[in-house]
Amino acid sequence: MMTVRGFFHPKTATGASSLIPSPPWRYSGDLLTVEYRTDPARVRELLPEPLELADEDPGAVALIWADWQSCSADGGELLDPVLSQYKEAFAVVRCKYRGQTYSRCVYIWVDKDFAIARGLHQGYPKKLGSIHQTRPHPYGPAPRIEAGARFGATLAAADRRLAQTVVTLREPSETNGFVNGHPMAHHRWLPSIEKGKGLALDELIESGAASFEAGQAWRGDAELELFEAPTEELARLEIHEPIGAYYRQVGVVWDGGRLLESGMSGAE
Repeated sequence: MMTVRGFFHPKTATGASSLIPSPPWRYSGDLLTVEYRTDPARVRELLPEPLELADEDPGAVALIWADWQSCSADGGELLDPVLSQYKEAFAVVRCKYRGQTYSRCVYIWVDKDFAIARGLHQGYPKKLGSIHQTRPHPYGPAPRIEAGARFGATLAAADRRLAQTVVTLREPSETNGFVNGHPMAHHRWLPSIEKGKGLALDELIESGAASFEAGQAWRGDAELELFEAPTEELARLEIHEPIGAYYRQVGVVWDGGRLLESGMSGAE
């Protein structure tokens, strides 16, 4: 009997072609976060049962740009950067499950296929997009991480721009925001191969960082715009009131999650 190997498709005799390696997955990244308030009803419509709106600040949204280097446990991908470097932009809200507050990613775009595959495993609703953000550097015209520094970021998908921001740093901060500061409550969904049979995989899961380290966070002010697009709904999370903007460099390890419940979602 031939055995095929690999954590993810394609599975082969050696496993070398697998799109992603097995966890743990390690990340180093620059995060640019813009938080604002929207209509809580627009957040509620993105929360399938049994999730509910958060008790406090239910309309809070974080729109986050991230410039990542990532790798498996041995770090080999860092020496073949096409396998480690990617960018993403994602929208996070907060929700409640059985009295506990969670963060939840409701929209996310990435620019590499391996990042999409990891999202399928983790319950992130990843799609392909075009993401760019200003990188800091200690020399030349690039901004330093200091008061007055200005960082721009853009997001586009299917040839349409969805969001853009300019963040001006003002002062050091104890945190880089609060919306994305909880364990994640995500759904892992996979339709049955048989028509009309619903979902073959239907799990509500909790996940978060197995370990986390970070540099000094900075707070500032943001100019943020969202744009309508025919196949995207980010603009439904309308900007009603700014909360703040943040910049931080982080290191994260992800190594699995925990099943909360299965077979009870509101997905169709």
